[in-house]
Amino acid sequence: MGQNLQHGRRLRPVDLARGHGLSTQAIRNYEEAGILPAAGRTPHGYRTYTSLHAGALRAFLALVPGHGHQTARSIMRAVNEGAADEAFRLIDESHAQLLDDRRTLQAVESTLRGLERTTVSEPTTASEPAAVHGPGGTFIGPLAGKLGIRPATLRTWERAGLVRPRRDPRTGYRVYDEADVRDVRLAHQLRRGGYLLEQIAPLIAQVRAAGGLEPLETALRDWRGRLSARGRAMLTGAAELEAYLRERG
Repeated sequence: MGQNLQHGRRLRPVDLARGHGLSTQAIRNYEEAGILPAAGRTPHGYRTYTSLHAGALRAFLALVPGHGHQTARSIMRAVNEGAADEAFRLIDESHAQLLDDRRTLQAVESTLRGLERTTVSEPTTASEPAAVHGPGGTFIGPLAGKLGIRPATLRTWERAGLVRPRRDPRTGYRVYDEADVRDVRLAHQLRRGGYLLEQIAPLIAQVRAAGGLEPLETALRDWRGRLSARGRAMLTGAAELEAYLRERG
């Protein structure tokens, strides 16, 4: 509806809201958040908008799928405050994060290829002797530090069944063997890909049980598809934002 509006035509909140399935309160909230420029007022105090506000709304809604609500809001606020360079910086950060996520996906896929060349061993049972400093054995602190996460995160993953470290019989400390470290790395990468613990647990269980890697491969295909969709959404958002910037002059 906004494409054919004359720049000076007055619009009510409902006129902006109707074409996007929004409420009039949402339009007012967007204005108060700085997503839309300040509205004009009638002599009776009612808000009035123009095609410029319609363009701002289109730009914001187009930015959300690629950048997220919070970043899209910050981009629009920067533009409306005349700080275009700040808006461009925020956009650059989103693109950098998308590139980092793509590299993370590539790392997971590389890990998967490595798993396909190895046989998954069963975890050490309590009746078997446990060597604290065996091949690949490490404690919770060094492992967490190497991955850049907190030890509490590893304990949470353990409670969720993502990893099952054994306990050193002398100290009671958790000891992560080579298979445990593999599971932790997979969990870490999938968490960065946006997967929930309850989604990751069955994938790792399948890998651990050597029952096949198809579930993990399916997750990676879905992740790749979501990254591609996000990249395309960024293009759509950029086009609408450019149109809005041109209209602002």
